[in-house]
Amino acid sequence: MRIELEIKALLYIQQQIIKKEIVLVSSVILDFENNDNPYRIGGLVIKEFLRIIKGKEYVRNVKGYVDVNEDVIRIAKEISATGIRAKDAAHIACAIYADCDYFVSTDDMVLKYKHPKIRFIDPTDFIMMKGN
Repeated sequence: MRIELEIKALLYIQQQIIKKEIVLVSSVILDFENNDNPYRIGGLVIKEFLRIIKGKEYVRNVKGYVDVNEDVIRIAKEISATGIRAKDAAHIACAIYADCDYFVSTDDMVLKYKHPKIRFIDPTDFIMMKGN
């Protein structure tokens, strides 16, 4: 049931991103990981979604796409030192670098991580919090 609710919540969040009601910050890490997706169809769906939203202007002044740089690497190393897996640490570092308010994840280990600059939340709680 949890997985089904999370999938529905993620699909709803994607719709809100397309409508520009929620801002998605993407990164080179997301592209890299998605290209390595063992589920070919899932990877293609995500790739198409990212293609649709890339280049859209958003209502907030955030970095809409984060590439790897010295700051991201430094932040990722600090996060990895706490036991977070390297790929997850890289995703989180990109979100922190981009000044995101939230990091939406279904990964329980990521959801337990705490950082003063960002709130970690699962998709279902995120849409409930947003009042949708």
